[in-house]
Amino acid sequence: MLLRKILFGCVMLVALLQVAYASNRSDTSKAFKIAALLQSNMVIQQNKPLKIWGFGPAGDKVTVQADWSPKPVSVHINELGNWIVLMKVPKAVAGDFTQHTITVIHQNDTTKLTNVLIGEVWICSGQSNMEFRINKIPNWSTGMLNWEQESAAANYPNIRLFKVEMGLEFAPMADCKGSWQACTPATAGDFSAVGYFFGRELYNKLNIPIGLVDAAIPATACQAFTDINILNADDALKTAFVDPYTKGIAEIQAKNDKSTTLITLNYPGLVYNKMIFPLKNLSVAGFTWYQGESNKTDTLLYAKLCTAMLNGWRKDFAQGDLPFYYVQVTPYSWFKGDTTWADYAKFREEQTRMLKVKNTGMAITMDVGEPNNIHPLNKKPVGVRLANIALAKTYHLRGIAYQGPQFKGFKVERDTVRISYRSESIASGLKTNDGKTPKYFYIAAADKKFHRATAKIVGSSVVLYAPEVHKPIAVRYAFTNYPVTNFENAAGLPAAPFRTDDW
Repeated sequence: MLLRKILFGCVMLVALLQVAYASNRSDTSKAFKIAALLQSNMVIQQNKPLKIWGFGPAGDKVTVQADWSPKPVSVHINELGNWIVLMKVPKAVAGDFTQHTITVIHQNDTTKLTNVLIGEVWICSGQSNMEFRINKIPNWSTGMLNWEQESAAANYPNIRLFKVEMGLEFAPMADCKGSWQACTPATAGDFSAVGYFFGRELYNKLNIPIGLVDAAIPATACQAFTDINILNADDALKTAFVDPYTKGIAEIQAKNDKSTTLITLNYPGLVYNKMIFPLKNLSVAGFTWYQGESNKTDTLLYAKLCTAMLNGWRKDFAQGDLPFYYVQVTPYSWFKGDTTWADYAKFREEQTRMLKVKNTGMAITMDVGEPNNIHPLNKKPVGVRLANIALAKTYHLRGIAYQGPQFKGFKVERDTVRISYRSESIASGLKTNDGKTPKYFYIAAADKKFHRATAKIVGSSVVLYAPEVHKPIAVRYAFTNYPVTNFENAAGLPAAPFRTDDW
């Protein structure tokens, strides 16, 4: 039954992508057009220049007037058929949900973008766990935990949603497809659950309009979201993520075999071309990212790959070191029956290395995974934790706990080990979410054989003991494929997995 659902989902996804591919390629008109991201009902980024852009006949004049700006701005469409206008945008004011109008005049035609709000705009990207929607989709998705109640309660008309049409392309596209919609029970259900809870938390804390752009697509690898030129510029990335596909891409292009292309979601650059590049003129606050399952074997290169992707995005958007807040993959039993296998733990460890990149943050999800479900249903904590990182690090709100206990060091005391944690991550104390002792601590002696340890919380530290281990020298916490953990801080945030060895 599960296999049938997965296969049906894949077929449905391919069908959707084929339609997207064909419809995007057929739009070769030189008629005047405003970029699809610029519509009525949108949110525009506060306190940054707004780019109004589009396409049309070379030489024609375009005039743009925003109701908050005293003067209109005019440009002429260039020889390539592109035009762009820059306008200043004021800072958002808490509690101000004024509906603005932007007027675009081309020749004798006037287009009005109405019900436009000024607030914060975030891009939510990744693979299926980011794309995973609130609502149930018959024969495909069960919907998130408590989806009926959550969908019915999603009445936040000052949160606006834009879902980028899914697809793949061989070359960067000038435009995308999608529509801006107010967040209501009628619209929220088909949007990213993680993205929705992220935006809702920002809205409730900041009290300003929030715009969310969902650019996620199931089953895709990180290299698919990355500009192929960025990959080709690095020997290691080119060898690992471009060279294996070069021949296949050439053959598919020659045959124009779209169905084969659309099944192959690991090809470098194809999602970037279709779903990321067309967004680059949009002023945004930052990115959220939930991806990794399709790169689970890249335990030595994922951080380098993801950093290259992010550097490319930051270059395209040209707004400095935009925040990049991402989700560490949840526990999942890739190797069923083996509770000690650690390949997925090594991938999580590789994800942690992304934290060395400026303006990044990682949400831990070790407590909300489902070992037998690659798409865990409890999406609310994931979105809220991403939002808390943004509220603390981007918006600098005080009193926001955004990380669980972070390993600081350990001390051997005879046959026991005392673990210490960074004080700023303890949040008024350590505890478990079920009242039991902390699980998934392991210690080892010089023989390098790890044994599960009994763990006891003592103040702001954890003391470990395993009768099989004398003179312990190494510690691991939650360093297996699918440990659903119970150890957290007083704010209810789970402890980060770690190991002290390099075995």
